[in-house]
Amino acid sequence: MRTTWGLVCGFCIGAGVAVQGRINGALGARLHDGIAAATISFGTGLLVLVLAFAVSGRLRAGMGRVRRALAEGTLRPWQLLGGLCGALFVACQGLTVAAIGVTAFTVAAVAGQLLSSLVVDRLGIGPSGRTLITVPRLSAAALAIGAVLLAGAGRSGGGAGALALPHSLHAIPAGLLIALPALAGVGLAWQQAVNGRVGEVGGPFSATLTNFGVGMVALVALESALLATSDRGVDLPTEPWLYLGGLIGVAFIALAALVVRWIGVLLLGLTSVAGQLAAALVLDLLTPTTAGISATTALGCALTLVAVVIAGYRGERTSARARSARHP
Repeated sequence: MRTTWGLVCGFCIGAGVAVQGRINGALGARLHDGIAAATISFGTGLLVLVLAFAVSGRLRAGMGRVRRALAEGTLRPWQLLGGLCGALFVACQGLTVAAIGVTAFTVAAVAGQLLSSLVVDRLGIGPSGRTLITVPRLSAAALAIGAVLLAGAGRSGGGAGALALPHSLHAIPAGLLIALPALAGVGLAWQQAVNGRVGEVGGPFSATLTNFGVGMVALVALESALLATSDRGVDLPTEPWLYLGGLIGVAFIALAALVVRWIGVLLLGLTSVAGQLAAALVLDLLTPTTAGISATTALGCALTLVAVVIAGYRGERTSARARSARHP
């Protein structure tokens, strides 16, 4: 039952990531500053978490267990740094989604996530332990890489004007922009693994607070440096929905910190991929950005879903056989 619920939750996590991407991408485009959009997203999420911890003794007790685990050495300081990868991911949302669309962003992030998940699971960084790199898993990751290359090949520079970067960098071909979410996806698997370790000790919300706190420090430092070297200000939009990205992030990071203990990093990544792609296609169809949806992007999305089926189905059969061997 845990595996089944883990797969369902993984799909919902992915859908939340896609919705957050559209929100943060729109905010980054409105501010003309993707880093500022990421900082606002992390800031709102962190504010909600701090208020929740202020009124809940149970949540504060979870952070106490995390501190004791650090003092005892059962939890390493580097395992608290998952928020750095989360900050990179949210920053890439704010920088590129308006230029390349949610679907292309998702396909690129997925390819990086699948590759990284193979390594993270093999090294046993996550709480579910080591997982062998099997032929189906490797084939699924390779297929996902082909999908992102296909999605990138169909991109021209037409949407790059919506990129939330300084004007001098707007000439970057949109086909190259897809490398940014791919890099962010590589860090996403490691983030899920180390957050799962923290969640195993202090609970999912302790992992989420740590994630948002570390990411917020990094983003504030980066945005402060950018503002110090420019003469522009930040004109905040008034639409409330543009500030919901942080709340959505709190929900799916806490859920991921719990679910990764049930189904592992790769399987969580695969199921969340399905949710991301499904929601991304719907969002790009219903509320298209300047990038739109090309035929190659749609085909890349389909290939990525095939990769999910290959790795997820085989991985579940392998897990079932392992459980049967332990409990004949």
